[in-house]
Amino acid sequence: MNKKVAFYTLGCKLNFSETSTIARNFDEEGFDRVDFSEKADIYVINTCSVTENADKRFKTIVKQAQKVNPDAFVAAVGCYAQLKPQELADVHGVDLVLGATEKFKIQDYIRDLSKNDFGAIHACEIEDADFYVGSYSIGDRTRAFLKVQDGCDYKCTYCTIPLARGISRSDTMTNVLQNAITIAKQDIKEIVLTGVNIGDYGKGEFGNKKHEHTFLDLVTELDKVKGIERLRISSIEPNLLKNETIDLVSKSRAFVPHFHIPLQSGSNAILKLMKRRYMRELYVDRVARIKEVMPQACIGVDVIVGFPGETDDHFLETYNFLTTLDISYLHVFTYSERDNTEAATMSGKVSKSVRSKRSKMLRGLSVKKRRAFYESQLDSARSVLFESENKAGYIHGFTENYVKVKAPWNPELINTIHNVRLTKIDDDGLVRFKFLELLSN
Repeated sequence: MNKKVAFYTLGCKLNFSETSTIARNFDEEGFDRVDFSEKADIYVINTCSVTENADKRFKTIVKQAQKVNPDAFVAAVGCYAQLKPQELADVHGVDLVLGATEKFKIQDYIRDLSKNDFGAIHACEIEDADFYVGSYSIGDRTRAFLKVQDGCDYKCTYCTIPLARGISRSDTMTNVLQNAITIAKQDIKEIVLTGVNIGDYGKGEFGNKKHEHTFLDLVTELDKVKGIERLRISSIEPNLLKNETIDLVSKSRAFVPHFHIPLQSGSNAILKLMKRRYMRELYVDRVARIKEVMPQACIGVDVIVGFPGETDDHFLETYNFLTTLDISYLHVFTYSERDNTEAATMSGKVSKSVRSKRSKMLRGLSVKKRRAFYESQLDSARSVLFESENKAGYIHGFTENYVKVKAPWNPELINTIHNVRLTKIDDDGLVRFKFLELLSN
């Protein structure tokens, strides 16, 4: 009987793409994949260390696995495993901890599935994480996350990602396009491009620092791949989102009018403390450019509250700035101190209660922004890609410009795209619609 393996992913889309690739490697080795809630011989947890909460959740997830099968082999991989391997190895029940490069060779470390008295650690120095491993998620969603880039050369003072993932490096154009073709053959309708700093695509493509290709080159070629109906750009830095890319998306066959652009603060003083590579004026320009050529575009924003030195005036500067911007929703992050970052040693620490209050205010603003954006889309004709889950008798989907819709559960809609007219917003904030026509699958 084949051994069974289960996976749990914390964190970002990039982690999901890498978990999926690691899982396929297990498939090739003859393992049977099961849900994390089921009894397995091996549990693999792909960790995140962007926030303090992700760190804490790891212990809870290990306990969940042990509750299902106390004798199972537990392996931890990912960013937290690279940053603090000993901390993870000391968690009761953990048998193996693998760092940034070792996670893709996990089968080499688990020939013996006997429980260990302590967690074995295999983690390289992050300076050695200088080669690229391509990844994509497939088989468990109606969309695929396609990794095109890894690592980051930026020095943002709050961020541990360069310590966890190493220098900026890219997949080859040939490999990205081949992965996209492979995904297209699986009847997956949408690809989301992902990476740590995808706008930096091309750096390190062939092991050197110069750009053989640019992000614009990449999206231009991906737009030509047959069989993919939607392409979506995930988070991209405002200083790397060029006019040419925005214009290409506006005229594209497959790229959808949806951008997620980190801001982090609406105060130039705080942006300087963060060592971001732009000021708020550039952000205004990027939003204006998108809306000029794509008035119906959805724009999401990352914001950090409670950064050291952020006074009430700085926060209100951010709040008022976001109020005036023509954006669609916010992802709000409460600042948490991370070891070995410059920000952790800065003066002007903001109390936890103030951080929480500011976070609540911005989350409230996000609700208003999303509602206003959804209202602006009512009575418009859109295409919807339907998801695969039955949630309390409803099926959900997203329009090309990221409006979330709902309809009574109908399994025939799964992974299909339909033309609809958006009609009203329900009490839960989701949009109802009328079908206009049935599109080919």
